[in-house]
Amino acid sequence: MLRFAQNDILWCFEVETTAAILLRKRKFSDTSLIVSWCTESFGCIQTVAKGARRPKSPFAGKLDLFFEAEISIVRSRKSDLHTLTEVVLKNPFAGIRSNYLRTQTAAYFVELIEICTERDHREPELFGLLRRAFGYLDANDPTLRVVAHFETELARIAGVHDAKSVGEAVGFPRDATSVPYSSAFALGNLFGRLPLSRTPLLKTLAARTP
Repeated sequence: MLRFAQNDILWCFEVETTAAILLRKRKFSDTSLIVSWCTESFGCIQTVAKGARRPKSPFAGKLDLFFEAEISIVRSRKSDLHTLTEVVLKNPFAGIRSNYLRTQTAAYFVELIEICTERDHREPELFGLLRRAFGYLDANDPTLRVVAHFETELARIAGVHDAKSVGEAVGFPRDATSVPYSSAFALGNLFGRLPLSRTPLLKTLAARTP
């Protein structure tokens, strides 16, 4: 608990900690960054890392794409942009950045997560899926099967993993001769779109498939 006295009023700010994976970052000011995370306890959140762009910042070397860390935040009472207070790096998943195709696949997974999740909505199973996927990509090259598995698991978490119910829900009754609906189809119908990066990624992976 952080306490600050201002004009004889005691303001209390509770520091909360969670495991998190860094999804993306962007400049907020000359000295600070806005950092997006998929967290185990709070869902997908945005934080401001004050002073992170300074050379001697305590965040230096800890805020890079796909890093897994334990983060501490103070929640904002006025917006969905919270304050990042501490980052303890747990796993940089360095193997992902050693290969462009691994990086491309990880970026697609991040885009899909962002489309399919509501900000500040707790979903620990989603965090676990992303951590497992990054753990795989850290040591292995992606395949079409890997992408399909991620989409299937995400559809299951979203509650649209049953092909028959998905098709009927969007107005396409299914009989015994119907082509099964894919998980990507289900997710696209539920959330209105899929990442534009999906098609070029699948084409690249297909070209590498024996």
